[in-house]
Amino acid sequence: MIDKLSWVAIYPEIVLLVMACIIALVDLSSTSAQRTRTYILTLLTLTVVAVLTGIAANDGKTVYGFGGMVVSDPMGNWLKCFATVALMVTLVYGRPYAADRDMLRGGEMFTISMFALLGMFVMISGSNFLLIYLGLELLTLSSYALVALRRDNAVASEAAMKYFVLGAMASGFLLYGLSMMYGATGSLDVNEVFKIIASGKVNHQVLVFGLVFIVAGLAFKVGAAPFHMWVPDVYQGAPTAVTLLIGAAPELAAFAIIIRLLVEGLLPLAIDWQQMLTLLAIASLLVGNLAAIAQTNLKRMLAYSTIAQMGFMLLGLVAGVVNGNTYNAQFAYSASMFYIVTYVLTTLASFGIILLLAREGFESEEITDLAGLNQRSPLYAGVMAIAMFSLAGLPPLVGFYAKLAVLQALIASGQAIYIGLAVFAVITSLIGAFYYLRVVKVMYFDAPVTASTVSAPRDVRTVLSINGLLILVLGIVPGGLMTLCANAIVATLAN
Repeated sequence: MIDKLSWVAIYPEIVLLVMACIIALVDLSSTSAQRTRTYILTLLTLTVVAVLTGIAANDGKTVYGFGGMVVSDPMGNWLKCFATVALMVTLVYGRPYAADRDMLRGGEMFTISMFALLGMFVMISGSNFLLIYLGLELLTLSSYALVALRRDNAVASEAAMKYFVLGAMASGFLLYGLSMMYGATGSLDVNEVFKIIASGKVNHQVLVFGLVFIVAGLAFKVGAAPFHMWVPDVYQGAPTAVTLLIGAAPELAAFAIIIRLLVEGLLPLAIDWQQMLTLLAIASLLVGNLAAIAQTNLKRMLAYSTIAQMGFMLLGLVAGVVNGNTYNAQFAYSASMFYIVTYVLTTLASFGIILLLAREGFESEEITDLAGLNQRSPLYAGVMAIAMFSLAGLPPLVGFYAKLAVLQALIASGQAIYIGLAVFAVITSLIGAFYYLRVVKVMYFDAPVTASTVSAPRDVRTVLSINGLLILVLGIVPGGLMTLCANAIVATLAN
């Protein structure tokens, strides 16, 4: 018999699943081209789910359910809350764009998005190899469908096919690595695997062999080089609303499964996976920043920017265990969590502006399309400039503090190699500042291509303004969010 705590551990998922099914049925009778009823119901559902997960996170309790397969802890609940809010913002920004391109003929964009979020929730809550993998597959299958949502668009269909083929290969890597771990330890339970590996009774070579495939699968999911080949093509080819959907909230879930698998399950192998993550981080910082310089397409440039940003996030994870000691773990992992949360916040603002400028029959994808934006709309040019400066890591914006937190974690390790990594990260960030500042230069100093003013629905204008303001405010007073991330990581490590 399933105990009460098991249901408590998954009640946000239950609400999300039930409402996704109800909204899909309600949408069948909708005739509105804007899908207003479906849109409002979806936002109300996501608001309730965000509140539920926020309350659970604030309680600070860790609850295991279904025989230890599911865990509800502060880190997981905060990531669920942030992912839900990110999806809400994405749908607000993306609805006008989708309506102009006949993507709202049915309510699939809303319902599939909710199932993608459910997949993220399962990934974040999973404390069992199979459950984590099932959540990952639910997210990726939903993402493939969303990328191909414009069925009459050849570019979107090609992007979906590339994403599907490469995603299937990466899922195979991850599943093979997990099967190797199961074969070596005889358990699928994350906590049980930790205990068995820590006992030292398992062949180390077998574990490392499986670990290589697990890290490769995870690297694909976060878009780290050299497993980044899908990111630029999918970002550019997918409808921009879907690009934001797959480039924001899922990164939070990807961070969660890295913590669940590598930290909670495979921490005794930290010396091995930290070396792998170091190589991935170095490659991502180099490939992402250097390739972005050559891009003229804004979405493609932001795709390479994402690769570089994920490299920076991975740097925080490599400094958690130093010479077998975990004294630096809470600082390193909380810095990475802070980094990924603030990255998603900034990504929402940058893609929000791209979606805002897109019109029917015009995508506003090239950097030159932003020319003279300040003359057409100082507010939206200001939000985009704040997002670019934050991604570049300039003070006093939140991106600066996020980078500083990761660099402090590296330096606090006291290891020469990690201090060297910090120096390398700063140098590549300086290189990366070029292409972010180029966007600002085009907006403020180039002549506008069109004299038309930029208009937006009230909900988009309001959310976009709040989004830009948060990037600035959290940079000036980052202590609250940093403390939240630190407490969440401490609670996770304690369990």
